[in-house]
Amino acid sequence: MDLLENLLLIGLLVAISAFFAVSEISIAASRPVRLSVLAEEGHAAAARVLALQAQPGPFFTLVQIGLNAVAIMGGIVGEGVFSPWLTTVLAPLLPETYLETVSFAASFTVVTSLFILFADLMPKRLGMASPERLAMAVSAPMSLLIRWLRPLLWFYNSAADLLFRALGVRTTRNETVTPDEIIAVVQAGADAGVLAEQEHALIENVFGLDARSAPSAMTTRDSVVFFTLQESEESIRQKITSRPFNRFPVCDGSIDHVVGYVDAKDLLNRVLAGQSLSMKADAPINPLLALPDSLTLAEVLERLREAREDFAVVINEYALVVGVITLNDIIRALVGDDVDQVQEEQILRRDEHSWLVDGATAAADVMRVLDIDDEDGSEHYETIAGFMMYHLRKIPRRTDRVDFAGYRFEVLDVDNHRIDQLLVSRLSADGEISAKG
Repeated sequence: MDLLENLLLIGLLVAISAFFAVSEISIAASRPVRLSVLAEEGHAAAARVLALQAQPGPFFTLVQIGLNAVAIMGGIVGEGVFSPWLTTVLAPLLPETYLETVSFAASFTVVTSLFILFADLMPKRLGMASPERLAMAVSAPMSLLIRWLRPLLWFYNSAADLLFRALGVRTTRNETVTPDEIIAVVQAGADAGVLAEQEHALIENVFGLDARSAPSAMTTRDSVVFFTLQESEESIRQKITSRPFNRFPVCDGSIDHVVGYVDAKDLLNRVLAGQSLSMKADAPINPLLALPDSLTLAEVLERLREAREDFAVVINEYALVVGVITLNDIIRALVGDDVDQVQEEQILRRDEHSWLVDGATAAADVMRVLDIDDEDGSEHYETIAGFMMYHLRKIPRRTDRVDFAGYRFEVLDVDNHRIDQLLVSRLSADGEISAKG
């Protein structure tokens, strides 16, 4: 063959190698979720790509046979094409002693460069840029080649399987999708502008329900408005007027002896009917669902759904009431409104480097506002007061402090062993409180 025919043959080999390279990278990089959506929409090519991904052995065997065979043929043809030509070109410039060696090296460099650039680098970069589209384009010819060469592929694939089994190497891919991976995909969608900021926050909060405990979203014990069986009608009227909630727990003497709850609508009906509001006078007391404080918000939501309730009392291991939680509390946690409320009511920013924090504030909310990762210790406490007790290893007193994650937590006020208020200050690099500014 003359020079032109050899060049065309090399071009053909480069094109074949590029086809195998783009097939390999595009099918491997294609997202199964995206392909499943396309397959459900009726794209047969997407279904073929999914089939190749499900049984990757024959596919990758074919790719490697193709790439290696073409590379060997390209080296043979290229050396035969370029070496004589380069020898002629370089003869006037080099001594005869080095001419053959230099011509061979130059020929090898030219052929290798052609394959690296046009048969490997460019096709693989294209395959990574548009994996699903290119995978669907090459799926038909690849499937056809696999059928034609099935005996040969079976031989090499079986040999590889035997070696992997002998070595104890697992070759099946784990397709399990973790919450962290979903959040990472959502974050990528938000960064690309596909998801709005509110949608991104909502999806993250959905997965956050499994990480947040019930006390992080409940109304704490000190803020619960409840009635007692012995309470006067006038006292009940004052509580309803000052704190118009939809549900009120009913207790026998103290909040730790809950007997049920009353609905504000039922109380209104009694007022309209001219009946007494006293809890002793045949009050419409409903059974109240009790939940342990160890549950996550996702588990609380499931328990409320099973019980067909939207209101529950939260108790600790000593059967003491630590708060109440409603379906609305979980919804606020889901949409993120609770964070804004905490920042406004329980976490007051004094300046750029300090905050005043109510001791009953959920520790998870404080850590979120301060952007602190406290996964290792968060299981030991629920509130920021509990955080202080855990780190101090004693009942906190005024001026006690804890330095943690670049912040100083200092007790400002204590009421009957209960931390009322904390001052949180950002620390500088030298461990001192950052200056205002």
